[in-house]
Amino acid sequence: MHPSRAEAEAASQPCFNGCFPSPLLASERSHRTTSKPKVNNDATSSHDDFVAATSSTLHPHTNFTNHESLPSLQDSYISFTKVFPQFSTTSEVDRIRAREYHHLNHSSNSCFDYTGYGLFSYDQQQRSYSYPTVASSSSSSLPYFTSDASFFDISYKSVNLQSQVLYGGHESELESRIRKRIMSFMNVSEAEYTLVFIANEVSAFKIVADSFQFQNNRQLLTVYDHSSEALDVMIESCKKQGVHVLSAEFSWPNLGMEWRKLKKMVTKNKREKRKGGLFVFPLHSRVTGAPYSYVWMSMAQEHGWRVLLDVCGLKPKEMGTLGMSLFKPDFMVCSFYKVFGENPSGFGCLFVKKSSVSALKDPGNAISIGIISLVPAFRHETNEQVVIETETEHHQQVEIEELSIPFDSSTDRNRLGTKNEGLEIHCRGLDHADSVGLLLISSRTKYLVNWLVNALMSLKHPHHEDSISLIRIYGPKISSLRGPAVAFNIFDWKGEKIDPALVQKLADRNNISLGSSYLRNIRFSDKNEEERHYWALETRGGSEVEGLGLSKKTRSQEPGIFVVTAALGLLTNFEDIYRLWAFLSRFLDADFVEKERWRYMALNQKTIEV
Repeated sequence: MHPSRAEAEAASQPCFNGCFPSPLLASERSHRTTSKPKVNNDATSSHDDFVAATSSTLHPHTNFTNHESLPSLQDSYISFTKVFPQFSTTSEVDRIRAREYHHLNHSSNSCFDYTGYGLFSYDQQQRSYSYPTVASSSSSSLPYFTSDASFFDISYKSVNLQSQVLYGGHESELESRIRKRIMSFMNVSEAEYTLVFIANEVSAFKIVADSFQFQNNRQLLTVYDHSSEALDVMIESCKKQGVHVLSAEFSWPNLGMEWRKLKKMVTKNKREKRKGGLFVFPLHSRVTGAPYSYVWMSMAQEHGWRVLLDVCGLKPKEMGTLGMSLFKPDFMVCSFYKVFGENPSGFGCLFVKKSSVSALKDPGNAISIGIISLVPAFRHETNEQVVIETETEHHQQVEIEELSIPFDSSTDRNRLGTKNEGLEIHCRGLDHADSVGLLLISSRTKYLVNWLVNALMSLKHPHHEDSISLIRIYGPKISSLRGPAVAFNIFDWKGEKIDPALVQKLADRNNISLGSSYLRNIRFSDKNEEERHYWALETRGGSEVEGLGLSKKTRSQEPGIFVVTAALGLLTNFEDIYRLWAFLSRFLDADFVEKERWRYMALNQKTIEV
């Protein structure tokens, strides 16, 4: 379904909640350029009310210049829920976290470096760790305990993408069930799409680039305000094929999309009667949280582009929004990990629209490296019988099945759960997201991420008339439409940026896991010299970090802004974001980094390259 030309032109401009019920069908307010397109007054008023409400969550304080002056966790939470009483409706997430992911609370570990979707729960993993196997009746040995809970293993396939989509192949019972569970979770029709399991997101992007049949429009057009290994690999592959690479641009300092330029690049094909280019598009930036309209995808399709939709950074259940029922991309990429805060290993998923298989090359006997099968996990075992634990209830009863597996003397590893053994993988991580639902997940992350943004902006260096901010946030600030990710940097009282790698290292010592990335494709006004001065400050090297166990290898040699990132997920709670705020506030102490350096040396820790 495609909008008319007039609708497409209107949709290319910023559009707010008044246009569509789903935030992702609207462009973000931060997509401001020098022009001021018309906006819905009711939507503007609603936005202003939300900003005012979020800002009041720290009342009566607006700025903090000393980390010791921060309100307590309890007082902050009371103020937060007083302004946003709706947050209490998401308490089921806290109960799930306490019951199934208790390691997060026991270790006081706050994870802001996970993207994708969690398959299993920590409690599920621990049960698999500890439950003993049953020794055979002829054996006098003690019951055997498993040493890992890998749930499944991956096996690489010698196949190319086109043949995999057209003909499929043998799949185990385990793989079939996981495939169907993921299709259901992602709200993707098996009649319309084929799911191909890929080793990881990087491999998925490369396979699409290698397999895509560029026609007379030999162009790759991407919409990313940051770099990633997956995107870099795709660009490199396309350049080797002689493909011209285009990128959307984002204006400094708010990183609003230069939508006029993007529209011109998207619509140029139709005017020149070209088709067959590849348009790679995320629904929001997983680094800055800036959301982008679904309508860009529709406009690209209308003008002859094939579309790869990157959904790796979406919130759980966000694929169930109205937009996915209207706009059908040719390809979609997402990723799954095993256990949040414990086991980030997993796999990528590439969805290929069945009617778009003609867009893939016929590579002959060549194979696409990275296509995998999911196979039952191996475990060390010397007994003739083992016990497999499966969940038949949401979180309570455990059913034990006894399976007979002949012992193979050639190896001490026996495969669990082959097709005839009745193994059922229960993806409780996905079940938890299903039970909470899209509306509550979206509400919860909206309140939490905006409170965090407001709290970070409240930190100011003391003894300055112009109130120099400790933290600079890149991309949208407070907004009900922003995604659950924040990109920021810390600046000392002299205005010098503190190396993001150092911030990550110090956060890690405080059981806070942060990410990092490089902002790219930033456009500065030709007339604004002050902006270019900021660019020079942002892109040059940070502070000396070797004394804290860091290496100079942490910095990229390519131009861009190195930033710290924090991604909020389904299981993030208020204490997590408060702990992050409290930790970052310690940089208000001008001697904080130096104190940490001396403490590090006193502990006689070795230098660690990261």
